[in-house]
Amino acid sequence: MPPGRRDPSIERTDEYEEFMKKLQEYHEKRGTTLDPTPKVGVHRLDLLRLYKRVVEEGGYDLCSDTKEKPLMWRKFAEEFLGRSPHLAAQAFQVKSAYYKNLVAYEITNHWNKEPPPKEILEEVTAKGGGVMGRTLENFERGPTRETQNLVNGNSSDSEEPEQTPKQEKMDVDEPGSANGRSTRGLRHAPPQRVLFQPEITTRQTRNASNQLTSPTPGSVAMNGITNGGYLTNGTSTTLANYEPRQQYPSTLKPVTTPANNPEYYRLKRKQQAEAGASQAAKKGRGLMLPGTGFIGPNIYVRAQLALQSGLPEEEQYALHHLVKISHERGDKYRFDQFAGLAEALVNKVLQVSNLFYDINWTITYDGSARPEDDRLLDGINGTGDVLRKLKSHLPLDSDDDIEAAKFAQALGRITEAGLVLRNMVMLDENAQYISRIPLLRDYFAIVLNIKPHPAVIELQYYALETLEQLTRYYDMDPQDLVYQALLAQLQSHDRGKIVTSLRALARTGMSFQENKRLEDVPLEALRNICEWMYVLDEELRSACLDFLYQFTSIPANVELLVHKFDAQGLVRQLSRLLLFDAKEETRQEAKRVPEPEEPAPSQVPKLAGELIAQLLRFEEPERSSHWLRMCFQDDPNAEMTQISLWQSYQGTFSPYSQTHPHLIAGDFIKNVSNTFTGAAAQVAGANKYVIKGIKPRRTPVDYRGRELARCEWRLVNAAGQQDSVFANSEGTQCGEWFANGDRVLDHILLTHLQIPRKPPKATPDGETVDGEKPSRPSSAAASPPVFDFAAADATKSYACRWANCTRHEVSPDAPNAVAHRALLARHIATHLPDSSSEAPLRNKHHVKPDAAARAKDASAPRTWLYTLMDEKNDAAGLPLGSALVLRNIARGLPRIAKPAGTKQNGAMDGEAKEESGEKKNRELVRQIFEPVKERLFFAMAHNRVLKDYVANVLSLVAQGGG
Repeated sequence: MPPGRRDPSIERTDEYEEFMKKLQEYHEKRGTTLDPTPKVGVHRLDLLRLYKRVVEEGGYDLCSDTKEKPLMWRKFAEEFLGRSPHLAAQAFQVKSAYYKNLVAYEITNHWNKEPPPKEILEEVTAKGGGVMGRTLENFERGPTRETQNLVNGNSSDSEEPEQTPKQEKMDVDEPGSANGRSTRGLRHAPPQRVLFQPEITTRQTRNASNQLTSPTPGSVAMNGITNGGYLTNGTSTTLANYEPRQQYPSTLKPVTTPANNPEYYRLKRKQQAEAGASQAAKKGRGLMLPGTGFIGPNIYVRAQLALQSGLPEEEQYALHHLVKISHERGDKYRFDQFAGLAEALVNKVLQVSNLFYDINWTITYDGSARPEDDRLLDGINGTGDVLRKLKSHLPLDSDDDIEAAKFAQALGRITEAGLVLRNMVMLDENAQYISRIPLLRDYFAIVLNIKPHPAVIELQYYALETLEQLTRYYDMDPQDLVYQALLAQLQSHDRGKIVTSLRALARTGMSFQENKRLEDVPLEALRNICEWMYVLDEELRSACLDFLYQFTSIPANVELLVHKFDAQGLVRQLSRLLLFDAKEETRQEAKRVPEPEEPAPSQVPKLAGELIAQLLRFEEPERSSHWLRMCFQDDPNAEMTQISLWQSYQGTFSPYSQTHPHLIAGDFIKNVSNTFTGAAAQVAGANKYVIKGIKPRRTPVDYRGRELARCEWRLVNAAGQQDSVFANSEGTQCGEWFANGDRVLDHILLTHLQIPRKPPKATPDGETVDGEKPSRPSSAAASPPVFDFAAADATKSYACRWANCTRHEVSPDAPNAVAHRALLARHIATHLPDSSSEAPLRNKHHVKPDAAARAKDASAPRTWLYTLMDEKNDAAGLPLGSALVLRNIARGLPRIAKPAGTKQNGAMDGEAKEESGEKKNRELVRQIFEPVKERLFFAMAHNRVLKDYVANVLSLVAQGGG
């Protein structure tokens, strides 16, 4: 902002200029007009600050929601414009400014959504909210003025709308009345009517030339007659003053006809028919006619009863509705609320064996099922040899691809029953309930081992998906028919069956406390699982990792993997998947040591002369506003006296009052409240005037918001003691604030150490180069080029007096004193804040311990790798599964080759064998994990969500491999 222009409402920082540039480009691209400094009253709105505040409160839609955040825009208006009696109008102006300039930019850049078209956004008013959900279809425009005039009966915009007498009567509040707003909607007392009172006059005689009639309210005095009844021309004054009543347009009411309201006549005919039916019902009163009275069971009970009936038509009706109900109402439809429903569905799916074998099962629930009876199923304990009984019967001829209608209809009903079971078990309560039915396991064994046929593949898929939800409740041993059927699916060529079977096996016994060991897994299946880890199929890899995690939880299975398969290749592939689909993200992170609460500084920061010279470029009151922002900050709980604040201001600018006049005390105190919205002048007591709401900054900033650097050089005391004596006392510090560390070093060398500058050097063109702005030293060996250390006072000793530092004291008789003075300057530079970045690090050496503990350690931006995370921001997906399998392998390797020593051969022989086994274990761990250690360390250092899991793997590797 150029000097001399006053705009205290907007702080034109670098961030503000960059934001306005992006906003201008956005409006040009959108085809709308940007108002960069919207004006509300006498104030200019800072769009950057307004945008940050609205986004901080949740966005435009949430701030405009009167239920969630009522009067939020009034809060913004008071914050940006101050208190005002017209706060409601100013709030709408602030909202309109944000609506026209920033709403579309907020939707695009903050919410990453497409804003509505400008025809229904910027080109309409800011009334209401719900901008992000606004579309051309759901947005309703308000009626135009022309439409309202036509509705009210006006012919043009120039004509004023006629008001009814009721409207005229209610419009009694004056625009400036105090109670006009508070009494809105209240009834007002009607105006008082003055009753007629005739005037008392002297009675006229009969012979009077002008005989008076009875007085009327509208009579006027004429020709000397005070209350005359007629005018000179004989016309009655009442008739003369008569005005006809104002005509109002007649109200037209539409006539209901079958053309404009057919629904009315349809309802009327229905009522007439019902009235006629009620007359007929009176004749048969007491009789239960068909379709009247009891309406029967609901659809749930109706479908269950139809399924239990066994009739094909009823079963088709029941299964059709049960499929829809289980899909749409699966969270409410439960087996325990409908007794017999689960058993009916299981009995239905067991009929699949009737389509392929000459058998019709008979289910017994009394425990009388004999092994020799090949047609009985045990409904209490389950049938352990159901496959033997099934294959003992003759298979039917079903190799033909052409299906009979009866076969297709029967299989369709069985498939629908399997789909209903699959949908129902997605609810945990239903899965727990049906897992206790032994006949369901017989169904799984039958359908997964039935003769291959294209028509039964869909039913097998439903059975596998049902098993995926139920195996967590099954305690299956290697001889279990369901377990063997799942292992057999791993050797099929159907990807869907393989993936679902792997997931079902991985969930075996998860609800039990001990892990279930996956035993007797075919070696061919394990080899396929290890090879499938290289396939670019995320779902197949995830299923394999689930199986391997459950399989490797037992050390014996880890030994099988190590000795029978390529364990090194598997570990290498798992280590690669630790960074699967990782995305880079750069974040600025700051590690801050908690700072203890300290009282506000009692003294106002003392600015260096060069900073005051920068402030003198501005005119008052802008100059004082910049000075206040540099040295003070908002604090609603702080206060300071007006006299101290005025003295600090006067002490800063009074030396320049001849050329740059400063404000008087009253104007300066008023400007404090204008600069800080929360500051207010108050009377704290007798003759005590304070400013409440501000306090001096601990670290002042320049007028652009950047922190300044303080000179902490200790000064010689007033007694003029020598340096050697002064080194043992604390003394006082310089305390001046400069723009950066370079200016502080310049100040120390020139003012405190009194080292002269080098004379300007002449260039080849004859010009001179002034070394007025010294650069920071680039290395420890070189010295600042603009200072002449050889010309310094050779009789004076030099020492570092920064804070409590006592290093680098240079005595006059020291050899090579010039080089030591240069090194002293380099040492002083280490105390100063780093000026290489915009945010100074302010790392100081050799300062007091308490000050060092309060130093802020801000780290540079760092790039992290983020893999898949769940809703709790924890690791998930392939990286997590790979880390867990690696952890199981690292945990199981040290336990697989420990030969137990035999007591008969002596204790020494047993200890030697055990030591040899442990040595082999360590060698095995190193052999498998040494090639991937570097990759594991990289994943731990860069993958933020997975670093704890990888660290656990490395810890186990270190323990097992030494």
